[in-house]
Amino acid sequence: MGDAAGALREAAQRLAGISDSPRLDAELLMAYALQIERSELLLKLPGVDVPAGFSGLVDRRQRSEPIAHIIGQKQFWGLDFQVTPDVLIPRPDSELLIEEAVRKFAAAPPRRIVDLGTGSGALLLAALHEFPDARGVGMDASAAALQIAHNNADALGLADRSSFLLLDWTLPDWTGALGSGFDLILANPPYVATGAQLSADVADFEPHQALFAGEQGLDDYRIILPALEKLLSPDGTALLEIGFDQANPVSEIAVKNSYHIELKQDLSGNDRMLILHR
Repeated sequence: MGDAAGALREAAQRLAGISDSPRLDAELLMAYALQIERSELLLKLPGVDVPAGFSGLVDRRQRSEPIAHIIGQKQFWGLDFQVTPDVLIPRPDSELLIEEAVRKFAAAPPRRIVDLGTGSGALLLAALHEFPDARGVGMDASAAALQIAHNNADALGLADRSSFLLLDWTLPDWTGALGSGFDLILANPPYVATGAQLSADVADFEPHQALFAGEQGLDDYRIILPALEKLLSPDGTALLEIGFDQANPVSEIAVKNSYHIELKQDLSGNDRMLILHR
């Protein structure tokens, strides 16, 4: 029991040292403990009792555990996605790929979409949500991640237009299982350099196989980019997320493989996406 408004203030103070949005974190945790939406919580304050278990949830967040893991979901492109430690938490910066896809295909929507390293399925399923006549496939080397992607496809009503393949692009001839003629290729591959220093909520809780890609963070681009010609339709587009300092080296790999490239920045002005055409 007790005053929820006061508990929120106290929780926000506890989280101020480890979160950029301590008040929001506290509100999301309390709404989760109450099993209501955050908007409903805000409408009901201050006449709400502190829910059982709220303090324990704040303790977990104070130990840097991501909010998405604690509450089991993350919103991406306005859609709710199940999230576990088996998948990378979808980031707002990755929405840039969907924004560009919507812009690029405004006149002639894609029919076939592939998401390389699909994880939770966020990119693929957001794209299918935008293009109701399209079908798509997501590949990932993690069976646990693919189960989450399946769950999200079911929850979003997109299972009939999506399929998922357990596939590792480090193995020979991996593109053969996917086929060819994709109008839109989406990829947010691992791109963190092995020795990079990450915040505790990322380094201690998110899957390293979805983060790290060798000494320069380029190992997976060196595999994916030469293989795109086997997957992409003649007039297709590939959208690749990149690290903020990787525009030049990834562009060089793309040019060596005869792609025309465009570079786009995220909302913070950092280089974030390469647009590739044959």
